[in-house]
Amino acid sequence: MRILDREAIIAPPTFNRWLMPAAALAIHLCIGQVYALSVFKTPLMGNFDAGDVAIGWVFSVAIAMLGISAAVGGTWVERAGPRKAMVVAGAFWVVGFFVATLGISTGQLWLLYLGYGVIGGIGLGIGYISPVSTLMKWFPDRPGLATGLAIMGFGGGALLASPMSNSLMAFYGGGSEPEQLIAGLTPTFLTLAIVYAVAITLGAIVIRLPHPDWKPTGWDPSKAVKKKLQTSGNVSAKMSIRTPQFWLLWIVLFTNVTAGIGILENAAPMIQSFFSDVDAATAAGFVGLLSIANMAGRFLWSSVSDFIGRQNIYIVYLGVGIVMYLVIALFGAQSLIIFLIATMVILSFYGGGFATIPAYLKDMFGVYQVGAIHGRLLTAWSAAGVAGPLIVNMVIENRRAAGAEGADVYILSLYIMVGLLALGLVANLLMRPVREKFFASEEEVEAAKVHETNGNGGAQPIHSTGGIYKIVAYALTGVVIVGLIYALTQVLIKAGAFF
Repeated sequence: MRILDREAIIAPPTFNRWLMPAAALAIHLCIGQVYALSVFKTPLMGNFDAGDVAIGWVFSVAIAMLGISAAVGGTWVERAGPRKAMVVAGAFWVVGFFVATLGISTGQLWLLYLGYGVIGGIGLGIGYISPVSTLMKWFPDRPGLATGLAIMGFGGGALLASPMSNSLMAFYGGGSEPEQLIAGLTPTFLTLAIVYAVAITLGAIVIRLPHPDWKPTGWDPSKAVKKKLQTSGNVSAKMSIRTPQFWLLWIVLFTNVTAGIGILENAAPMIQSFFSDVDAATAAGFVGLLSIANMAGRFLWSSVSDFIGRQNIYIVYLGVGIVMYLVIALFGAQSLIIFLIATMVILSFYGGGFATIPAYLKDMFGVYQVGAIHGRLLTAWSAAGVAGPLIVNMVIENRRAAGAEGADVYILSLYIMVGLLALGLVANLLMRPVREKFFASEEEVEAAKVHETNGNGGAQPIHSTGGIYKIVAYALTGVVIVGLIYALTQVLIKAGAFF
């Protein structure tokens, strides 16, 4: 039996499940760096003598590959297990950085697309879904909390990578002038690749699957209260895409993400257009506040969904989101406080939508192949990653060409987002439990459970979870906590420009 196989990472029945969130956060904090790619945008433009659009496509390619690789590789991730998936994802992500570094040092833009966009994007997709279903298995009593813990790291990755990348470019380049930042690009990308390789490796070492006989202390699944919209059986990934529920959730995720990107994509120029006295430093502080809202929403709202239900929390995301967009369109330019509150609420819903969707999928399709189903659903994110910026930027360009100025440049795009959210709200309200004809047989589900064991019913874990393991697990937990504290501190300092 090989050390990467899922049978090799079955934990003993007495295992402490709270050692698992750090392992999930380790990879998500690394691959979440994609949201901080804008930090490199200006230096990359100077390095390649390219425009905004040429460099901007790197992000779009990476997000598109995220959805494609998650959809194609989702079933394999379920079969291979989280450790092997994390190692493969880390390999693609790190190799992508090395290829991108080669492109930067030689001035070959196509290598940046290939490395960061295509190869790194594959690592993004596999790495994004690999720990999520695992945490749901460890927290069957609180699936919303589990997915919030995992996916919070993806939002936190940008908070951590942004100040770290700026500091590294300035350090290697000898200063913060444009030419110096360009000079610091190559060693910065190499350093990040090494740091991410170590962090993901530690996460893969720590990750474990629960023993078949394990369950949370005091939790009795037979006594768990069944929620209003909860399917009683399990649905395979192959069968899930034949259900109307899958496509309704696809619309829900697509509209929520597109609406969030409507703010996120143009955050800094948008606030400066609404309020002419806001300078660049203050606008950067606004971006930092939105990042905090994005990350906090992933944990807060997904945890709330455990109590009020997934459909109800999406009614909040989409319904209140409509109100917030209307508030910005009608009153945003009149008050900075109103503008800040409304945009931060929208971004918290944006993050919450990402974190809650895996738990929603578990309710609808069961835990059997939820990771693979999640991977297929992430094609909605890929579509939104292209459609969102395209819609908003086209509207902005047309409004400017028509002579609009200030807040008027953005008003039409805000109303378009209202319409998209309304579509998502209708799709969410149409959700019903999946019909029994789509369920997998009990034999299929049991066969999958047997595959997770080591051939003797999973009575003993193959690899020890003793002293050395606990040292690594606790050390990783400490590193993750310190990293998040550092990231939040840096963002709050930047956001201090508002005060």
